[in-house]
Amino acid sequence: MTVKRFLTRNKSAMGRPAQRGATLIIGLIMIVLITLIVVNAFTLSSSNLKSVGNMQARDEAVAAANEAIELVVSSSFTDAPVAQSINVDINKDGTTDYVVALDAPTCVRAAAASAAAPSDVELGAGLSVASTWNTDWDISATVTDVASGAVVHVREGVRVLLSQVQKTAVCN
Repeated sequence: MTVKRFLTRNKSAMGRPAQRGATLIIGLIMIVLITLIVVNAFTLSSSNLKSVGNMQARDEAVAAANEAIELVVSSSFTDAPVAQSINVDINKDGTTDYVVALDAPTCVRAAAASAAAPSDVELGAGLSVASTWNTDWDISATVTDVASGAVVHVREGVRVLLSQVQKTAVCN
């Protein structure tokens, strides 16, 4: 084999020009960019998960406060309004999830109720006279969730029809 033929064969085997590492540098840049995109997506999803968790804890606390207020409103709270704590089991698993602190219901205002129509049979005779009062009450509940740190304050107004004697005893 001649020298000329040997050089030609080696030139064809190594016929590509010498690489200077441009492909390697571009590949590394692409890997870094993809890594940054993945890290950013992970961070964004983690913060979204925390936000959703906080919203859920707040919504559960509001639901617990509303449940406690409804429990008070459905009782005869106007007889002796007192502050109280009510345990609420939101998920109905038998354990207390939230403790709701209720302030003593306050009678905000009392106005003489208009006499009921004579044909109104739902109201008894004692309630259809002018000695009844529409009393407006403010009921305030505060829920503090130790696990999530959520603190929720819920106020609700309710109107209760009271007799003159009841109104005098609880509303000034």
